[in-house]
Amino acid sequence: MSKYLFFLSTLLVSAPLAAQSEETAITVTATGTRSEIEDTGQPVTIIGQAEIDEVQGADPARVLRRAPGVAITRNGPPGAFTGVRVRGAGAEQLLVLVDGVRVADAAAPGGGFDFANLAAGEIEKLDLLRGSNSVIWGSDAIGGVLLVTTRARRGLLASAEYGSDDSTYLSASGGTGSDSFFLGGSAGWQRTDGFSAAASGSEPDGFEQWSANGQARAYLSPSLELFALGRYAKGDLDLDGYPAPDYVFTDTAESQRTRQYTGATGAIYDSGLLYLRGAYSFSDTERATYDPQLGSVPTYSTDGNSRRVDLRGEWRPIGPLILNFGAEGEWTRFASSFDAARKTRIWGAYAQAGIEHGGLSAHAGLRHDRHARFGGETSIGADLSYAVAKDLRLRASYGEGFKAPTLFQLLSEYGNAALRPERSSSFDLGLAWRKRTEPTWGAVTLYRRDSTDLIDFVSCFEKTSGICAGRPLGTYDNIGRARAQGFEVEFGLAPTGRLRTTLAYSYLDAQDRATGAGLARRPRHALTATLDWAAPMGVMLGSDVRLVGDSYDDAGNFVRLDGYVLADLRAAVPLGEQLELFGRIENLFDARYTEVAGYGTRGRAAFAGARLKL
Repeated sequence: MSKYLFFLSTLLVSAPLAAQSEETAITVTATGTRSEIEDTGQPVTIIGQAEIDEVQGADPARVLRRAPGVAITRNGPPGAFTGVRVRGAGAEQLLVLVDGVRVADAAAPGGGFDFANLAAGEIEKLDLLRGSNSVIWGSDAIGGVLLVTTRARRGLLASAEYGSDDSTYLSASGGTGSDSFFLGGSAGWQRTDGFSAAASGSEPDGFEQWSANGQARAYLSPSLELFALGRYAKGDLDLDGYPAPDYVFTDTAESQRTRQYTGATGAIYDSGLLYLRGAYSFSDTERATYDPQLGSVPTYSTDGNSRRVDLRGEWRPIGPLILNFGAEGEWTRFASSFDAARKTRIWGAYAQAGIEHGGLSAHAGLRHDRHARFGGETSIGADLSYAVAKDLRLRASYGEGFKAPTLFQLLSEYGNAALRPERSSSFDLGLAWRKRTEPTWGAVTLYRRDSTDLIDFVSCFEKTSGICAGRPLGTYDNIGRARAQGFEVEFGLAPTGRLRTTLAYSYLDAQDRATGAGLARRPRHALTATLDWAAPMGVMLGSDVRLVGDSYDDAGNFVRLDGYVLADLRAAVPLGEQLELFGRIENLFDARYTEVAGYGTRGRAAFAGARLKL
């Protein structure tokens, strides 16, 4: 343990090198339109491109761990299902948008997003709101909202890296334009031999993925813009399974193929006083599982898609008054090898009034949604940000969230058409000193979220009455109540211009209110500390230390997951203004740890690469 304490003590006496871009002080998740972070009382963390490149690699989970309240679990090697939980919420209760398009898999049982389908080298910005906010975003915004902006800027940026497990990652982004148009995008390819998904296995499970993002914009006037954007990701992943006759989790020759298509087109009008954005968007996720022992036909496949129209706006009628408003409609459809195509729809509208004057910003809003299956749902929310002293702000917010039952939960062979939406109410109170964009800053936040009508699977083994009547395979029901509460501490220090340190610590008490047990895979303690030092000759050296406390793998709290400490080292060497060499060692001390019981995790690994900017 002494080696970890040494790293932490080093981190705590160091400080930031340089402030982030001012772009990382602008959030979209709070109101649905661009606003300054200091003008909202909601807890928001923004991570920009410079910090993403600093972390290195294709895995966005390593970047998201720098935000407080975030816990991440992966079912094995790179490419395996990766879930992000915010403040103890379920992974499927985080609303994820990529370039403004909802990307949740409409055919997944819980309707969440698999972060294995996202590559960090193509991300320009991560905008994370921690807390319920269905007033602005509607369904799924129970645990929070994450808006991912992909790279598309003028010029060219390309990188390549190679490392452990025969891993290769290539990425490039760029664009061109003028006062009247812009064309740009990004693309990437990664592959790795990986390691065994089954902790008891010995056969490595590999992963390969292609992805591309593109956008076109036409500037018809100073206030009117047309846009079209799209994204494609194709991944092939080796799997482990439960082969006969023992039916224990071990090496198999199974594999999974995933295809994801998203896109949007629309227009933006911005006169200064009035902002409007209207768009049509779509998202389609196809998955197929193969077992070569059973032939070339998929053993199981799913197809989930959504189509959406939405209008968002902001009106500043006079002085400090502001009105955010919007309306949207969504049509979702899913089909699987065992389920005929099913579909549903939901419509919603909202309005949020506010005042932003001097050191005071306050907002309050109301939303109503109508779902074709369960009827109506109303959400309210409010927030306050007040400058109590120079550089010091008091922040408070209350938000409500809901998550509509998925089509799988409603209408599959396990479905229950009588399901109600999951609901939440969250409250947080905090103090923020300066901004995260500045070299020296800090924040502390207290929070609590209560969730009701949580949907869970009900086993019907040896049961034939009640909800199990006619459902021998089991079904879903609203049986859960949960509470997640705790506090978050963030800060950065700047005693010199060559050192940068940041720290994000979260304490979480997440319990099932029906049983009193702790929620599965929600560690009580989580800390991420980072250090960066600008050495002579322009060399950049850095380290990241991640401490995760104990948790349980199951709802009954029978399977314990021990806490662990991971340490990474990073280095970057500029060769002129356009070329940079970089490298890192992940899991420096080769810690043995478990994120999901029965699944393997990566030991010590080393990577090296180069980045070109033109």
